[in-house]
Amino acid sequence: MKMPRRWRRRVRTGLLWAIAALYVISIPWYRTAGGVPSVIGGLPDWVAVALGCYAVVAVLNAIAWLVAEIPERDEDDTS
Repeated sequence: MKMPRRWRRRVRTGLLWAIAALYVISIPWYRTAGGVPSVIGGLPDWVAVALGCYAVVAVLNAIAWLVAEIPERDEDDTS
């Protein structure tokens, strides 16, 4: 089943915005200077949050590529 082009574009755009938001969330600027971080799984909490964001970004990026419409090239096409 082929999805409509407009739907694909909207889903991909939404995924790319979510990826950008996750990259912003992964930066630990919400922390207070000199504060003692809590430990999650043996890592400081800000590292665990960043790694979680990067893992979700990888999944969303894969979905964005699956939804993307990639034109097929002919073998005769040299460009």
